[in-house]
Amino acid sequence: MNLVIDIGNTRIKAALFKEDVLFDYKTYNTPIEVLADTAFIYKASNAIIGSVVEGLEDFYKSLDDLVPALIFNSSIRLPLTNLYQSANTLGSDRLSASVGALYLYRNKDVLVIDAGTCIKYNFTNSKNEYLGGGISPGIHMRFKALQQFTSKLPLIKPSDTFVDLIGTNTENSIMSGVLNGSLAEIDGIIDLYKLQYPQILVLLTGGDSDYLAKRLKNSIFAHQNLVLKGLNDILNYNLAHK
Repeated sequence: MNLVIDIGNTRIKAALFKEDVLFDYKTYNTPIEVLADTAFIYKASNAIIGSVVEGLEDFYKSLDDLVPALIFNSSIRLPLTNLYQSANTLGSDRLSASVGALYLYRNKDVLVIDAGTCIKYNFTNSKNEYLGGGISPGIHMRFKALQQFTSKLPLIKPSDTFVDLIGTNTENSIMSGVLNGSLAEIDGIIDLYKLQYPQILVLLTGGDSDYLAKRLKNSIFAHQNLVLKGLNDILNYNLAHK
């Protein structure tokens, strides 16, 4: 059994995999909560940690004391060719999502859109080469930015049922701008990729993927746990190539 841990800006996701099948899944708020859940950890024989957060060396060591743990970094062995120019600054979530997509659609042009704290676009070509993509603010970050960088606009919570284009009050105008703007951005980016790669496949993952998948005009494949799957694929690849 593999323990896979994805430490994001908002929360920590952990999963147990039997080979390539997700067996169990949990979320945590802090690394301390993860370490306290020894019953979950001890089910695994190996672990991998991907993180977009710095300064977790003590956590890595503590987990490795419980189960052998592979830490995602720029020198990790990968089943694809990484052509990103600044590989040492490339987030583990971005590359892991692309690896997960690679194992689903090998030798295809694939765009993975990870809609979480940020909206991340990650492109792998039909030669199984990771080229890069783009990063923009996520939906919740956009709501927070409007409140933080203005003196009068309120912080509102997104509504899963909001469909209006024209906001008839300030709250609905913010809702329309952020939600419709995010959808327009993603559809527009997909269209630009299609101009260069007509046979491209698009995968959507991340915390806001359920909301977006129902509303995007372009055809996409939704995969909620693609980053965790990709981390597990990377762990299995490294175990097989020791």
